[in-house]
Amino acid sequence: MLDLNRKELAINGGTPIRKRKWRDNFTTGEEEKSAVLRVMDSGYMSLFEGSHYPDEPFSFYGGPEVQGLEEEWRDYYGVKYALSLNSATSCLYSAIGALEVGYGDEVVVSPYTMTACALAPLVYGAIPIFADVELETGCMSAKSIEKVLSPKTKAIIIVHQFGIPAEMESIVDLAERHGLFIIEDCAQAHGAKLNNQYVGTFGNIGVFSLNVNKTIQSGEGGVCVTNNQDLAYRLALIRNHGEAVVGPAAYKNITNIAGFNYRMTEIQAAISRVQLIKLNQLNKKRLELVECLSSGLSSVPFLTPLIAGTEARPTYYVYPIRYDEKSAGVSRDDFVCAVNAEGALFYQGYTPPLYLQPLYQNRTLFKHGYPFTAKENLESSQEYKIGICPNTEKLHYREMIINEHIRHPHEVEDIDDIIKCIKKVVGEGQ
Repeated sequence: MLDLNRKELAINGGTPIRKRKWRDNFTTGEEEKSAVLRVMDSGYMSLFEGSHYPDEPFSFYGGPEVQGLEEEWRDYYGVKYALSLNSATSCLYSAIGALEVGYGDEVVVSPYTMTACALAPLVYGAIPIFADVELETGCMSAKSIEKVLSPKTKAIIIVHQFGIPAEMESIVDLAERHGLFIIEDCAQAHGAKLNNQYVGTFGNIGVFSLNVNKTIQSGEGGVCVTNNQDLAYRLALIRNHGEAVVGPAAYKNITNIAGFNYRMTEIQAAISRVQLIKLNQLNKKRLELVECLSSGLSSVPFLTPLIAGTEARPTYYVYPIRYDEKSAGVSRDDFVCAVNAEGALFYQGYTPPLYLQPLYQNRTLFKHGYPFTAKENLESSQEYKIGICPNTEKLHYREMIINEHIRHPHEVEDIDDIIKCIKKVVGEGQ
């Protein structure tokens, strides 16, 4: 049992282990500056036009930096098509639209992730159905997904949470048996693999984020990948004012082809191209720091890191740990306060279960309660209440603690500080 009343602890006035500030996730340098200047010198910040001009290479599909990024992304992930967008949120919305999901459909989503995953179906009139996550990985499983399937289920949005690959083989098998589409949210899982295959390439569409907090970034941005030619074109239409394009292009299937501007700029694309070159090295550093932290905490019985399966190579967006309050003998909040007083900087939980947001509690997004009150959706009956996803609630409210510092520019010496902070609080060696 922990004793947090010891006078040597910083929370009680003792000297903290670490006083130095933690460093932010800066992954850019001189190469990115050169890329930005290359675009500035060209004079073209963007070459997108929301029009159909088949003879002009830089109109509907964007400029040379955008197209260059997409080619290099295709090569890295071994896919036929990659389309850059202005955010991963836009990617999720576009993926739902491209798959013709809409009123009368249900989409299975994780409750323990960024809110856009569940909002994307709602934007097109479909209803999100929440399947619980596994305690060991934070990801949905085929078993939890199958429990919530109905005749109205059209698609699944799989989140490779924290950079830990979900069990895609069994999920793909489930989807094929039930005729379901799969969208993979890889926003936190750049370069992660399962059975030597990149996540994002198992389903129909994979989604990646280039937000400032991600492993590689351009401030904001996202990329969709697919091996289906028609889906790639539909993604391009949704990205770039497709309703103005389908007529001149003689494209007949105009369902969900609404006029959005989800286009990436040339500067964002130029930065992203340099960042993609750095990805393997950045992931290598993360895995080195994760291994160091896991090894250092292995002797603490009430801390259990979330882990991937034996055939997976996670890339760890953050370092997630399960805290066993009963074994530790003190509350999670008190433990985190004590460790943070020593300078470690953990935080509790991740994001509250999405189904507890006012949107779902009130079952309304648009006027008159739409899309929940639409006649096509009246048979969608999942109750958004406490208890529907017990593992999610257990992780968030009782067990999960997270550290972000397993990333560039931190080094093993920084991770050693985290280990020392925890071991001081635990009382190892006292």
